[in-house]
Amino acid sequence: MSLHGKRKEIYKYEAPWTVYAMNWSVRPDKRFRLALGSFVEEYNNKVQLVGLEEESSEFVCRNTFDHPYPTTKIMWIPDTKGVYPDLLATSGDYLRIWRKNVCFTHLYVCHLKDGQGFMYVCFVFLGTSSIDTTCTIWGLETGQVLGRVNLVSGHVKTQLIAHDKEVYDIAFSRAGGGRDMFASVGADGSVRMFDLRHLEHSTIIYEDPQHHPLLRLCWNKQDPNYLATMAMDGMEVVILDVRVPCTPVARLNNHRACVNGIAWAPHSSCHICTAADDHQALIWDIQQMPRAIEDPILAYTAEGEINNVQWASTQPDWIAICYNNCLEILRV
Repeated sequence: MSLHGKRKEIYKYEAPWTVYAMNWSVRPDKRFRLALGSFVEEYNNKVQLVGLEEESSEFVCRNTFDHPYPTTKIMWIPDTKGVYPDLLATSGDYLRIWRKNVCFTHLYVCHLKDGQGFMYVCFVFLGTSSIDTTCTIWGLETGQVLGRVNLVSGHVKTQLIAHDKEVYDIAFSRAGGGRDMFASVGADGSVRMFDLRHLEHSTIIYEDPQHHPLLRLCWNKQDPNYLATMAMDGMEVVILDVRVPCTPVARLNNHRACVNGIAWAPHSSCHICTAADDHQALIWDIQQMPRAIEDPILAYTAEGEINNVQWASTQPDWIAICYNNCLEILRV
């Protein structure tokens, strides 16, 4: 795309409903494609696939399909070479795997009631967290091409009781090839780390002092020693070092309303973006840890409360945010 030549810093798309879940495609031939999930407080919800037109420099909707209940998380298959089927995962009441075709999107796998959050590790594994206190690791396989259909099947590889209460998020570390280490957060206010090779025990690496539920966690994409988490209705993001359990190495607390999203830079171990109900998306440089991180290095003010933030893994110059019914991508 010749988008950089136009020197536009912000692109905006308006959906017909409030946008909550979203994520970037990582395929090399779909650089400015995102999936968006609606937040409508009823059974009938939607997912849209949108892309940026080269000629008009405007976002257009390329596909819309129905989704039961709002999506809590959306993620594309992490296929940076474009060699696997074009798969999309969504979580809500179930984990669902969708395959994108030229003219339609087809449901392939429908499993796991009460699935809340998920994160791909690689193509063969993905993990889900659930309100029934468990985490489940799924195996995903693509079969042979049968006519024009790529067969996709899934199976439970491991299921474990991860927390004392509901589990709200799960994320895999990139350490050791990104297949074995993962962490989870939940309503009991703890961050727990697991190793698929040694599931007889887990490590509690942080507990919220007031036992507030922890809603999200996000691993540093360059340095697997660091991860970030946030509490329900909390106005700060806590940075943890897994080598020093239970003691945050930094607290990012410039937001003036509750934080809703965290995204580490894909290309740097010391940059992270946070987004909140104060309309602010803030980028922080944390390289001076353990000295206090007092102020962000960049700030953007949106026109509404920011529900989510995603940093494009294959295009580190671009961050996506959503607020109200709007998606914006920002050049950083």
